[in-house]
Amino acid sequence: MRRHSLAVPGEPAAPSPRTRSDAETLKRLVPYVWRYRWRVGAALVFLVAAKVANLGVPLLLKHLVDALNLPAGDARALLVVPAGLLLAYAALRLSTSVFTELRELVFAKATHGASRQIALETFRHLHALSLRFHLERQTGGMTRDIERGTRALQSLVSYSLYTILPTLVELALALVLLATKFDLGYVWITLAALAAYITFTITVTEWRTHFRRKMNELDSRAHTRAIDALLNYETVKYFNNEEFEATRYDEGLDAYRRAQIKSQTSLSLLNTGQQLIIAGSLLAMLWRATSGVVDGHLTLGDLVLINALLIQLYIPMNFLGVLYREVKQSLADLDKMFALLEREREVADMPGAGALQVHGGTVRFENVGFAYDPARPILRELSFEVPAGKTVAVVGASGAGKSTLARLIYRFYDVQAGRITIDGQDIRTVTQDSLRRAIGIVPQDTVLFNDTVEYNIAYGRAGASHPEVEAAAKAAHIHEFIAAQPQGYGTVVGERGLKLSGGEKQRVAIARTLLKDPPIMIFDEATSALDSANERAIQAELKSASRGKTTLVIAHRLSTVVDAHEILVMEAGRIVERGPHAALLAQGGRYARMWQLQHAAQEKSETSVDGHQVA
Repeated sequence: MRRHSLAVPGEPAAPSPRTRSDAETLKRLVPYVWRYRWRVGAALVFLVAAKVANLGVPLLLKHLVDALNLPAGDARALLVVPAGLLLAYAALRLSTSVFTELRELVFAKATHGASRQIALETFRHLHALSLRFHLERQTGGMTRDIERGTRALQSLVSYSLYTILPTLVELALALVLLATKFDLGYVWITLAALAAYITFTITVTEWRTHFRRKMNELDSRAHTRAIDALLNYETVKYFNNEEFEATRYDEGLDAYRRAQIKSQTSLSLLNTGQQLIIAGSLLAMLWRATSGVVDGHLTLGDLVLINALLIQLYIPMNFLGVLYREVKQSLADLDKMFALLEREREVADMPGAGALQVHGGTVRFENVGFAYDPARPILRELSFEVPAGKTVAVVGASGAGKSTLARLIYRFYDVQAGRITIDGQDIRTVTQDSLRRAIGIVPQDTVLFNDTVEYNIAYGRAGASHPEVEAAAKAAHIHEFIAAQPQGYGTVVGERGLKLSGGEKQRVAIARTLLKDPPIMIFDEATSALDSANERAIQAELKSASRGKTTLVIAHRLSTVVDAHEILVMEAGRIVERGPHAALLAQGGRYARMWQLQHAAQEKSETSVDGHQVA
């Protein structure tokens, strides 16, 4: 889903990832496989053994045919049936299958282990990237890239290490047999066909690679549209845009279909050309072998051997063409996932950064300047302090920069001027993990996991017991609502919590933060989704929960901040007024005017035409 934030317009677009060569992509893959090098070695041994056994089959077949090359009705036929050769032939056939299965068994852990490692690394890296990246991302396309990349890794490791090498070994052994048992003419025909085949395959495959990349791009785009429409189901329904979304999705699918047809057409051209090369070389080889039998310097067994060798030679050669295409496609898919892994973190820990040491929790902004886009400053030389154990509120019109304060304290972004300290420690010099463990936040826009209510509350502190979760829910005034549900705390909240109302989601978020119990609290419009009655009830709980904690309250409703030790009034990224509620009212400035306007609006909204309260 593409998410937009009104607080960050004009953000610079992410730089396009550089084009990576196939060799660089393979080099990037090596560390994931190297940890399984002993399994790789064992699998290679089994693989070579399978190929040697497979090549022994036509040799035995030659001896078997020559031994049985007797005139019809010859009584010796019953005496010379080579039972040993028959048994050896069956044993070689069985050995080929056994060694192949042993190879697969030994190598399975390496393939799936490497795939798991890179998928996990990508997942962790995505969580380590900045908020800017996640505001710009397209979730559907990104998950598609990861899915294809993980599949491609498994294919690429298997194909590159355990098909290309053994096929080359088999080709080499077959050429040695042809050269030693017959003559170099067969070798030259084979090498010429091999050179033509490889040249044609590489040339055409390189040409058609861009079709595959285009297919991936269009597939991701169609998938993104589908995911975006499903995640925004309610919005689609509000505006009767089901058919509009279906049309957009169909446009994406149609573009993907056209790209598929182009890819398939080029694939058919490649396959046809490869088969022409193979057919031509087979014709030349068999003509030469048949002539040898007619001339008498080759036996029927030799003809069978040459024919069997040709089959074993050209089947893997044909597979090399398929393999090369698959490798190229896998490299294209894997490159997209590596591009995600190589996306640099905008906010990273300094080398040697230590853990934040919280003694009281005093938060201080010192001449802070910040802008998402240099052309549009958000904060200008901002200085204020939230003393340890005190509550400071920030109010102001939308776009004044209030929510940016929370993002900067959390280090979703780094300040461009000045500094932010906690107990005198510049937050840029401590680890992000320790910083965020010390801070709890109830955001304005609460998004829940598609799991149970208990899971979402317990997310505030991993390993919390059920009584602790229940206590937090009671403190957030949501326990009675949860208990009234048929599944209780096992109630599933739906995608992004859509099964709950805005107020219920907000109370779950409050319970989650209360359970975390950090020394520093941030309430970013924490009660914005609540009605007046619930807001007053929860305000008392928030006040109790923040007692003794350093608390920053970002609010639009002034009624929620009247008890703050200090109130900061922001406008255009600067503090224009500051002081406690009574003092600001007495000044008769911006805060006083905001108070009067909100108070009048609240009185009007609470009384309907017939004198009843509006819910």
